Amino acid sequence: MAKKTECYVDTSAFIAFLDRSDSFHALFRRLFSAPPSLSTSSLVVAEGHGWFLRRYDRNRAIQFLAFINALRGLTIRGFDASELAKTGRIVKKFADQNLTLTDAHGLAIMRDLQIGCCWSTDRHLGMDGVPLVI
Repeated sequence: MAKKTECYVDTSAFIAFLDRSDSFHALFRRLFSAPPSLSTSSLVVAEGHGWFLRRYDRNRAIQFLAFINALRGLTIRGFDASELAKTGRIVKKFADQNLTLTDAHGLAIMRDLQIGCCWSTDRHLGMDGVPLVI
């Protein structure tokens, strides 16, 4: 059996999977049922925690963290001064867009690790209103 390609997971994919009211929930439920190796950013984890905290409550935010900790095959890439420098260059390169630091870090990770697959519904990583699953 061929090895599955590694995929980068953006905040929006985690939200779509964990929030049953999300319009892309069914798609990401299928994808997370048999995922390949996954990578994400520590900024995505922080952003997701904050989203569940603001949208719901601290219990849902803690459940999100528990899901992240239990997800097998997930590598969380750190964010330090060198990552900030790389990410800052990407933000400047795309200064005509509202690219968040989190989105730019995801693009840097995908570039550095040559990851060609991204799970996202974000317009910067995917297309407006259409999830990006390559």
